[in-house]
Amino acid sequence: MNMSVALRTLLVGSFLFLGVGFAHAQATRTWVSGVGDDANPCSRTAPCKTFAGAISKTAPAGIIDVLDPGGFGALTITKSITLEAVGTVAGVLVSGTNGIVVAAGASDVVTLRGLSIEGLNTGLNGVRFISGAKLVIENTAIHGFTQNGVDIEPSADAQVLLHNVTVGGSGNGAVWVFPTAGVASVALDNVKLSNNKYGLFVVSGKASLKNSVVSANSSHGVSASSNGTLVRVNVDGSLISDNVGTGVRSIGASSAVYVSRSSITGNATGLNAASGSLNSYGNNRVFENTTNGAFTATLMEQ
Repeated sequence: MNMSVALRTLLVGSFLFLGVGFAHAQATRTWVSGVGDDANPCSRTAPCKTFAGAISKTAPAGIIDVLDPGGFGALTITKSITLEAVGTVAGVLVSGTNGIVVAAGASDVVTLRGLSIEGLNTGLNGVRFISGAKLVIENTAIHGFTQNGVDIEPSADAQVLLHNVTVGGSGNGAVWVFPTAGVASVALDNVKLSNNKYGLFVVSGKASLKNSVVSANSSHGVSASSNGTLVRVNVDGSLISDNVGTGVRSIGASSAVYVSRSSITGNATGLNAASGSLNSYGNNRVFENTTNGAFTATLMEQ
């Protein structure tokens, strides 16, 4: 009899233990919906309401998919994750705070795809990248932040890729590159940086800008402005136009900019090299700026 009681107690305890384990299991793919509920398990048929509600139920390197239009809230990301919206509107609407903060581990990769991140002219940064191995932002619009649209300030070597991204209405930089340590390597392809204070501003690190438009910013378009550390910026096949300050500038002895197949026009100053270098591959057009300026060197294509 005592043996039977003991056996039943053991079985009940085992089921309770397993139940706790199942309750805390994380899925590799979860879903959010504008009519979801964060009390749900974030499954396809019982989606969550916010990204913050879903991320705790999503395994590292998992995917949070957006089912239908909605506003899914601010988020701090501390692990590898993908936020993905295809064919619908995935809004991140914030006031007085950051939209998405990436503070992930040294080997983590974070992807943001198909988002609309709005700061209502009171938000701080649209996307703030503090740590992680790589950040990818694709098919995303960022608007209305008082500081930077994309703030890239990692504390170790990191890669950032922006593809098909629009950034506007930033009180400081559309894309601001200023790592606190290590080297940030930033690639921008098919981006539009318009109506900010600065377009692309690199204080430390490396950046490439390809097939893009940087226009109508209230200060400078593309800036390599070294704080004593190495800055390298490559501009290829892009339009730098109608910026109130300089179209392309290189400031500081450690700054170098390389420009190919690009048009620089309609700016107050087209080119400005103040102790930095501005290098052309001889196939650019610099015209109809109030002051065109000049490259410091013409290089041969190889």
